Formats: sequence, C-alpha cells, structure tokens
Amino acid sequence: MGKGAKDIGIEATPPSRECNDELCPWHGSLRVRGRIFKGVVKRKTEHTATVEWEYAHYVHKYERYERRKSRVYAHIPPCISVNVGDVVKIAECRPISKTKHFVIIEVLKRAQSRVN
Repeated sequence: MGKGAKDIGIEATPPSRECNDELCPWHGSLRVRGRIFKGVVKRKTEHTATVEWEYAHYVHKYERYERRKSRVYAHIPPCISVNVGDVVKIAECRPISKTKHFVIIEVLKRAQSRVN
C-alpha cells in the first residue's frame, strides 16, 4: 500500500501522493461499497469526472445485440491525477451531491497524448 493509505477493501493500487480530502476513500472518511465499474473519462472539471462505458444489450425481437452506453459522474480525489481519455476504476459510495454517487479509486490506463 502507498504511504498513509488505508485498506478500502477493493483490489486497487493506492495513489502515491497523499491528500487531506474528506471525500477520498484512501485518506479520508469516505467508504466505498456496492458496484465497481471500469470506464473512460469523457469530461473533467475541478472535482468531478464524467465516466462512460459501453455494453452490449440483447434485443430479443431481432436476435441481435446493440451497443449502449452508461454515463455517471464521479468524484476525483486530489491524490489521483486524471485526464480526459484515461481508463479508470470507479466505486459506488454515499451520495456526494445530487448526481454524484461514485468516486475514482484508481487509474488503470493513461490516455495517449496527442501530437499534432
């Protein structure tokens, strides 16, 4: 585990940096429980990221699958640096705001930097 990071009960690598955010599952008092998803960061503001992932939904009438997307808002703790395009792991937590019920716990893959 990282320095000062507590065990959150989920298989994830703790961040190397430390923070004093109360809404951080690693260094604060926010508990994670429930669903865990992997998705891509589509949009980012100061403390919030929009995370999106695709899944296949079976349509019985046509006996085929269609692609669908799910999109949720997740809190970004200060100890985790996230950019648009990163693949992240998010975990469900208590409601942080009206629409935020998830928190980013780990960055799985960094986005490729664009060179023009």
